[in-house]
Amino acid sequence: MDILIHEMNNTKIAEITSEIILVSNPEDSLQILADIYYQDIDKIILHEKNFNPEFFELKTGMAGEILQKYSNYKVRLAIVGDFSNYKSKSLKDFIFESNKKNQINFTRSVEEALQKLLL
Repeated sequence: MDILIHEMNNTKIAEITSEIILVSNPEDSLQILADIYYQDIDKIILHEKNFNPEFFELKTGMAGEILQKYSNYKVRLAIVGDFSNYKSKSLKDFIFESNKKNQINFTRSVEEALQKLLL
């Protein structure tokens, strides 16, 4: 796991990168959140490929449980990926609603994620 710190407009945003799945369960996500939060950073970018595929199956409840932790700690999160491959209407609706609130964002690029997190 690598952590790249983007510094823009006096704001630090941590981008987590890895070639393997980093978030297999809610505890993994909480550990990432804690590691970054204790570096005094409250904006995080993660990549779709670093999540267990079950995260994107809303019926498992994993996405809700994980994203609630970010909301509780007031840490803004952007998940970068190509979400057009998912056929679930409920997931598409979930992504749409999440993006409206600006706490959790699903974006197609790191550049878009950075812009969202700077708002």
